[in-house]
Amino acid sequence: MKVLVTGGSGFIGSHLIEKLLKNTNYRIFNIDKNLYTSDKFSIEDNQLKERYKFFNCDLIDKRKIEEILFEITPNLIINLAAETHVDSSIDNPEFYVDNNISSTLNILESARKIYFKMNKDWQNKFIFYHAGTDEIYGSAGENEYFNENSKYNPRSPYSASKASTNCLVQSWFHTYKIPVIIGNSSNNFGPRQFPEKLIPLVIFKALNNQKIPIYGDGEFVRDWIYVDDHVNAILKIIELGKTGESYCIGANNLITNNNIVQIICEILDEKLNRKISFKNLISHVADRPGHDKRYALDTKKIKKETNWQPIYSFRSALTITLDWYLNNQKWVDNQLSRSNYNCERLGLKNYF
Repeated sequence: MKVLVTGGSGFIGSHLIEKLLKNTNYRIFNIDKNLYTSDKFSIEDNQLKERYKFFNCDLIDKRKIEEILFEITPNLIINLAAETHVDSSIDNPEFYVDNNISSTLNILESARKIYFKMNKDWQNKFIFYHAGTDEIYGSAGENEYFNENSKYNPRSPYSASKASTNCLVQSWFHTYKIPVIIGNSSNNFGPRQFPEKLIPLVIFKALNNQKIPIYGDGEFVRDWIYVDDHVNAILKIIELGKTGESYCIGANNLITNNNIVQIICEILDEKLNRKISFKNLISHVADRPGHDKRYALDTKKIKKETNWQPIYSFRSALTITLDWYLNNQKWVDNQLSRSNYNCERLGLKNYF
């Protein structure tokens, strides 16, 4: 079994590859352009694995991507590669169109060319899995939950680019009969997440005694899923999901930004015996444009068809995450030093 993971050096991808190397005998191939959010340290560790090979390549390079895919002829493609930061997509939407939409087109086209050159037995086992996001559905109303049949209503350049990639993937199934599956996930968190995302950013700001920013009134609701639960969901969908279908992946941890920041501060206060609470660093800042009020997913389909369930409670997963950042502050410093160069080169804001 040969598995290609695009974006395998990113947050979710590195956790997925680690699990595959540990729990299977698959040969794993990783295509990643290794930019500012990539975890280069996990790449260095995995290079020691005989079943792992890394390709430092941008999916924008159509010729090179096709060359790599024909070299390895993967039985399974897990497409995780994407730029995911909403704030930077507002600053530089063209970058998100190129890196999310055009890149997805290139990997789909290379997969299609391989698919029709292979025999029927190979074709019957091949799967193209595409990682989506709940943000494609836009903002959910109070007590509303989006499901697989909900209308797409993206409200930021990032979510619009991801909605577009879903449409591309679905069309390759209907037009070319390529066996694809889509998983639309809620907000992920866990160890080794780059500190532009809310949870690691709050941890970083608190530990460095900097103001902890919260957009607007802070009453924006998100469903948080621990990265290991998401990885397990991906593998369950690939094993038991139906081609041509999409699946909503969430843990039903619906929490406001205000509450999640308060909880992080409380846990850090306790762990570090803080006399003056980290809560005093909380600062509300001007809201960003197009900020969705609430995300919420109905996950009955994935649970029914694959028997997947999240394992971790929110509080226990958050504690694991906090402990990791407390014990790996050097990793954060190294990642941020790399980001200074890459953010400037890409014309993106540096949020630190």
